[in-house]
Amino acid sequence: MKPIQDLYPLLTTPRKVVITAHQKPDADAMGSSLALYHLLIKLGHQVTVVSPTNWAGWLNWMPAVETVVDYELNKEQVSSLLAEADWLFCLDFNIFHRTKNLAPLLAAAPCTKILIDHHQEPDSVNFDYGISLTSKSSTSEMIYDFIVASGNSDLIDEGMAECLYAGVMADTGSFRFPSASADVHAMVAELKRKGLQHTGVHEHIYDNFLENRMRFIGHVLSNRMDISYDYNTALISISKKDLQRYQIRTGDTEGLVNYPLSIQGIKLAALVIDRDEERKWSFRSKAGFDVNTFARKHFEGGGHFNASGGRSSDSLETTVQHFISVIKEYASQLQ
Repeated sequence: MKPIQDLYPLLTTPRKVVITAHQKPDADAMGSSLALYHLLIKLGHQVTVVSPTNWAGWLNWMPAVETVVDYELNKEQVSSLLAEADWLFCLDFNIFHRTKNLAPLLAAAPCTKILIDHHQEPDSVNFDYGISLTSKSSTSEMIYDFIVASGNSDLIDEGMAECLYAGVMADTGSFRFPSASADVHAMVAELKRKGLQHTGVHEHIYDNFLENRMRFIGHVLSNRMDISYDYNTALISISKKDLQRYQIRTGDTEGLVNYPLSIQGIKLAALVIDRDEERKWSFRSKAGFDVNTFARKHFEGGGHFNASGGRSSDSLETTVQHFISVIKEYASQLQ
């Protein structure tokens, strides 16, 4: 994988470009993708953002989100786009299987593949150019760096600033995580100077849900959360019946795994949701417990030191029992 800097001189030649992110894109994945979209459009490229799946409705305010193509609904169109593309930018994921059913098409695409990501253990061999920095708060911060380092900071407008800010804000927990470095705050200050109105972005991300989600959260915290003080661990398990009862949509469970970390003494929070095709895990931790390694070892996942995800093909009951069993191995780290 060649360094991303080698790509900068090539940005002046118009190309057909596809940008994609991981399945069920969050604020960082969508924000970084659309910010890069706006940059490349201004540089004269022909650009399409492709999402492997649908996305949360509370992202639909982002400038140009209406141009994003959902692969699951437009498979022939996406196949044609990838067959004709000169460049493929892969943002906020570092291995193709994170794009679900889109993965085989990405792997087979004959174009130049470019990685920009901040997760651990990138599959570098499958990318032609790229940068992978786990020290970065978000992919949106990395796209901002890409814009500045390539000499195009003057092209950042209010819409691009909103997309970048949304991604950084979400992935830093509204700037409370250790990843909210001095560089992050300097970036936000520069975006403010370029016209960013940050209050509206917060409202779009955090104050844009239906009543049923609030009632769902109350139900889950009252009836689906188990606390083990022996291991300073909280486990939330959500059944398919719960999702159906409260008419939960894509994005409605975002951030739910963080709630138990506000309980005094809790060092590990785990959330498992019963989806149609698999059970999806989310892990969050405090201090020195490495949920990236934990997820990779036990739940076919990974991510960051204090925030990761995983999956299981087992039933909800079986995967929960597996979690309860393996967590005992980490008693000394969690007590």
